[in-house]
Amino acid sequence: MKKLLAALGVSAALALSLAACDKSPGKLQFQNTDLTGLSYAEKLSLTDHTGKPVTLDTYKGKVIAVFFGFTQCPEVCPTTLFNMANVMKELGPQADQVQVLFVTLDPERDTQELLAQYVPGFDKRFVGLRGTPEQTAAAAKEFKVIYNKVPGKTADSYTIEHTAATFVFDKNGKIRLYVRDKQDPAAIVHDLKLLLS
Repeated sequence: MKKLLAALGVSAALALSLAACDKSPGKLQFQNTDLTGLSYAEKLSLTDHTGKPVTLDTYKGKVIAVFFGFTQCPEVCPTTLFNMANVMKELGPQADQVQVLFVTLDPERDTQELLAQYVPGFDKRFVGLRGTPEQTAAAAKEFKVIYNKVPGKTADSYTIEHTAATFVFDKNGKIRLYVRDKQDPAAIVHDLKLLLS
């Protein structure tokens, strides 16, 4: 019986080690929500903070992290961008293979010039994206991002309630991860390294 248990233990250890080495799509041990194989968030067509039209294909060959927000967001958006800046630092040289995109849900106030100041302020490699209100609505729908304008005391002091999550794509432009708000940067680093390997 002891020999049988020992043999089973060795087999289990071997199976675990083989599983850990399996890097085929969908088999990686992500710490964030695995979206591999889902068919949404397949396109994004907006203008970057330099005025250049971009799509997801613009950044093919890199791991892409997309976050929807707005520059006047009091907490969630700056915290997310700050955390992603720390993720880039932790990745070291590998960070050059990652592209962070911040999509504004407030194109009325978030001008190209404002995005050009705000977004790269967290990391010079980060890119801000904007579109018309119609393009913004289409992008949000494609990513299943819900957002709602909440009136303020004046016409231009409104805020925006929105889905707070980061969507991560692999180097082939396929969606792979949903990173929830306030996720530990170490978990993001872990998963990005898997996608970069």
